[in-house]
Amino acid sequence: MTKCILATGGAGYIGSHTTVELLRAGHSVVILDNFENSARDALASIPKIAGGGKIWLAEGDVRNARLVADVIQRHSVDAVIHFAGKKAVGESVADPLLYYHDNITGALSVLSAMRGTGCKRLVFSSSATVYGDVKMLPIPETAPTCSSNPYGRTKLMIEEIIDDFVASTDDFGALSLRYFNPVGAHPSGFIGESPIGTPNNLFPFIAQTAAGMRDMVQIFGNDYETRDGTGSRDYIHVVDLARGHVAAVEHLLSQTTNILPHRKVNLGTGKGHTVLEVLNTFSKVCGFQIPHRIVPRRPGDVGLSLADPSLAFGLFNWRAELGLDEMCRDHWRFQAATNEPRGRRRTRLGAEARWANRVWEDFESLGIAEGRNALA
Repeated sequence: MTKCILATGGAGYIGSHTTVELLRAGHSVVILDNFENSARDALASIPKIAGGGKIWLAEGDVRNARLVADVIQRHSVDAVIHFAGKKAVGESVADPLLYYHDNITGALSVLSAMRGTGCKRLVFSSSATVYGDVKMLPIPETAPTCSSNPYGRTKLMIEEIIDDFVASTDDFGALSLRYFNPVGAHPSGFIGESPIGTPNNLFPFIAQTAAGMRDMVQIFGNDYETRDGTGSRDYIHVVDLARGHVAAVEHLLSQTTNILPHRKVNLGTGKGHTVLEVLNTFSKVCGFQIPHRIVPRRPGDVGLSLADPSLAFGLFNWRAELGLDEMCRDHWRFQAATNEPRGRRRTRLGAEARWANRVWEDFESLGIAEGRNALA
């Protein structure tokens, strides 16, 4: 089953890894990205990692519904994976209107384009933040939803919009994948998470501290009801997460009818690791102890979060396979590659960069480029 998949935000952290796995599974991919929170280096590395495959780039904004529809039509897209959107919890608290505008508008644009073109399979990049501070562990998809920040509320609102949309559209199938805590990088070291500014997540903060870019890791609170008092999370390797998207979209594309046209599905490991456990494992991978200090809890932080991932296995035969050692090892390998001297890294990426330019030229020749950076 070879299909054409549109990945909005496909040059981002999770999108780039998913593009690799889609190509490895034999699908072709169209990436739509405005590079606001992603880097072109990731695109340059994808074909080498994937070992080939058909991929195109449309540089533009997902909020432009006409551009999205044009891409879907020109490439006869069979399914859309919608990654594009803002994702920093702290930024969403500081500027909620920005998050409500960009994330909701982007989702409405994608759905409008899909309706206009007859594309009827959607995988939405949701989040476990829709559960809020749930006391039920592990967390099933049937747990109550309630988010404590604007970012999480946009995810929940988009899920509800998809509910209403599929109810009004014949034969439309959708899966909202509720990620827990994506971490790590591709084992090659070519692609990974490169946050702009101060990292919002634990793994890149630890990696940057280990690389000497930051003085110390702050651990917020050591009085939680966990094994060592520090917060515990269900971390999932980004490669496992990417493979979950492939399994999800292939499940949707194999269904001729959908009894439940919109399913919400957890993607996690079902295993929790505390902040200190992550720090100690990362230190073991690096070969030295990473400096840290305990500071007071942050308001709104959840002490424990743990997925019940059984539905994903029952629905599309997916389960996470990579553990904490691999998560830390691969993230550190990517961090080390990121810190390479500029000249050496340029040489290493030269062939891939030339490939990326060629793809852009090919795509531009189709006339798609005229819609880039435009907003409807």
